Amino acid sequence: MAKFNMEYYLPIIAMVVLQFISAGTTLGNRVVLVDGMSPRVFVVYRHAFATIFLAPIAYISSRRNSVSCSLNLRSFSWIFFTSLIGITLNQNLLSEGLLLSSSSISSAMANLIPAVTFVIAAFAGMEKVNIRSLRSIAKIVGTIICVCGALSIALLKGPKLLNAENLTSKSIIGLSLESDDNWLLGCLFLIGNNVAWAIFLILQVPAYASHPNSISLAAWMCFMGTLQSIAVALFMDPNLNAWKINSLLQLCCVLYSGIMGSGVALCFQAWCISMRGPLFSAVFNPLLTLIVTILATLLLHEKIYVGSLIGAIGVVIGLYIVLWGKAEEAVDVKDKTEKIVDIESCGKIHCKNDLEDPLLPNKPLENQEF
Repeated sequence: MAKFNMEYYLPIIAMVVLQFISAGTTLGNRVVLVDGMSPRVFVVYRHAFATIFLAPIAYISSRRNSVSCSLNLRSFSWIFFTSLIGITLNQNLLSEGLLLSSSSISSAMANLIPAVTFVIAAFAGMEKVNIRSLRSIAKIVGTIICVCGALSIALLKGPKLLNAENLTSKSIIGLSLESDDNWLLGCLFLIGNNVAWAIFLILQVPAYASHPNSISLAAWMCFMGTLQSIAVALFMDPNLNAWKINSLLQLCCVLYSGIMGSGVALCFQAWCISMRGPLFSAVFNPLLTLIVTILATLLLHEKIYVGSLIGAIGVVIGLYIVLWGKAEEAVDVKDKTEKIVDIESCGKIHCKNDLEDPLLPNKPLENQEF
């Protein structure tokens, strides 16, 4: 009998748990917003609690880290700008979109992020595009399918599924979630949220280079995002009554979103990526869509439309095509690295290879983007 390898399955278990945590965050956010809390104020409270949770962990991590992570002008500038895009803009767009559409649509739209990241990275020169390469064609085709799927979600509702007409308009917790107004506007907010998140992923590269401690960097970004979000909330909601937490339900959802959704989820994500890489993490994104759709239908009685379902399936298919293209690229880079090692070890400089780039034995490949 084969021996059970816990080390192999642990990252898989962690990623599945992470999807359930993220599903709870999405549903909790939706409930709080429908319950009447201001989306801008919610963003402030969420990241304030995330900062409180991450700050002591970041302090301990900084004490144990041999790399100096002092906050200088350069690192402060990168953290400020990254927080502005990745937290303040991103989370405010997400909250508005979640309020105007639904939690299931929000989770489906999140599968756009790898494709949007590829497009932005290609325009920024961080991603090589070769139309004669099968992997580049796969990423382009996958991106197009993702975009078409997102447009289908926003524009093609179609008939309702699961006999939604026979379901009560009240959720299991007594909130009325029946509102089809501003659906398109909500989807546009969610698309903007995905674009902001994709830019945020790219900006984390120089931000981490200026402050090479992931937990400390996350804590600083949450803190900076909290201050920026306070300014946005005060400008958009000058009435101080908007800052009141009116129920225990709102308090619990805000605490869960801050501590679990931002704090614990961040640690899980960072650990899984360090163990298996970013592609492994991205593969589990559609599981979140499935969990949120099922729970939102059963608990919150959200409506599911045929057009939205077809669009969500299209987005997931496009996601996996993009990830396949990235996986093939990673395999090629690995092969290239192995050939370089062989050349260095045996001195066979004349070995044949099919690489387009020249072999540079003394140049590390650590900056190659996977």
